[in-house]
Amino acid sequence: MSPPVFLAAKVPDFLTLVLGITLETTLRYAVFAGLGWLLGYVWFKRRWWKRKIIERLPTSAEVWREVRYSSLTLLVFGLVGALTSYAYFHGYTQMYRKIGQYGWPWFFLSIGLCIILHDTYFYWTHRMMHHRKLFRLFHRVHHLSTNPSPWASYSFAPLEAVVEAGIFPLAVTVMPMHPLAFAVFMVWQISFNVLGHTGYEIHPPWLMDTWMGKFINTPTNHIMHHEKMRGNYGLYFNVWDRLMGTNHVDYEKRFREVTSRKSHVASAPELNRCNIGQTGEL
Repeated sequence: MSPPVFLAAKVPDFLTLVLGITLETTLRYAVFAGLGWLLGYVWFKRRWWKRKIIERLPTSAEVWREVRYSSLTLLVFGLVGALTSYAYFHGYTQMYRKIGQYGWPWFFLSIGLCIILHDTYFYWTHRMMHHRKLFRLFHRVHHLSTNPSPWASYSFAPLEAVVEAGIFPLAVTVMPMHPLAFAVFMVWQISFNVLGHTGYEIHPPWLMDTWMGKFINTPTNHIMHHEKMRGNYGLYFNVWDRLMGTNHVDYEKRFREVTSRKSHVASAPELNRCNIGQTGEL
């Protein structure tokens, strides 16, 4: 979810804002999730199979469910984005139009701060939505994907979609941020989100023996969250999970197991399951 490409001096029509932001966000989702799908499930699925974290492919019914719920999420993002833009026009946010107002150093710093803010926001709202009194209303839909595909990146119930969209009004309220800086942040966000749901571990085996392996999250970390339902609540970084002791106990072991496989060839039925035009499935 993102603000309009530019913010006009005159307040635009609300419906125009909703449609514009929805279309922009839909295009970004389609491009990044579609690329993840083509790479992992069409072009390189045989070559990459040894890095498949859960060694099976999602069914067509599961993928279509993810796309349907993501479509609702994109509409929610459009609504929240339009409301936040209206708040800007009425002076309730710190968004600004001219980069020179704060300079290029702040422009780039604001992107980094937004990433850190979002990682913290995501961890704590994610843990909150796992509370037994909130899970069914907010987070159950996302966890229907126990073996997610890239299309699961925005597969949320409407209430969770509102929570996820909350990073936009939060970021532009607590700090000055140019719309283009937020758009750059959104490219980072969807890239990392799709990567975490694609289902393949891309990092080298030695990563976990470095400081970076203790700092950044891996696809294995998030896929285990979908698989186990508990633990591994972080998004970009593994800092909050380590501080709060919520990393899954077998996370590092699972990462090493996945990245140390020498070779593994999937059966023909497994590899064909997600091909468009075969037996009516994706």
